[in-house]
Amino acid sequence: MAEDLLHKHFPPYEPKAGEEYMSTRQLAHFRKILETLKLELSEDIDRTVHTMQDEATVFADPNDRASQETDIAIELRNRDRERKLIKKINETLARIEGGDYGFCDKCGVEIGIKRLEARPTARLCIDCKTLDEMKERQMAK
Repeated sequence: MAEDLLHKHFPPYEPKAGEEYMSTRQLAHFRKILETLKLELSEDIDRTVHTMQDEATVFADPNDRASQETDIAIELRNRDRERKLIKKINETLARIEGGDYGFCDKCGVEIGIKRLEARPTARLCIDCKTLDEMKERQMAK
């Protein structure tokens, strides 16, 4: 997933001794991660549009045409996923500006630096997320 790319660009955040959770420094770190990820995703989407326009070929062979349509469908599905992630990033950036970033939507506890490093758009602490996933699995049965 696109969020996996984060670790290539940013070293893990090292809080200073006694540093307050979601300090200005921490918020700046996560804002930079989110803005960089958003820029990369936007560039990927633009590149895909140009590539698809350049490679728009009509094949006479039905198998070639079917292969091309499958490739396009997969690419569009991936770009849709990335578009949704950009929306989540924008919402997360708004949370940073609003002072709500880093705290669980359900119980209000700190989500934690390491969890946010792994998933900067996280809105739930690990305990609430685990409970949600357990409920989802039970509802699926």
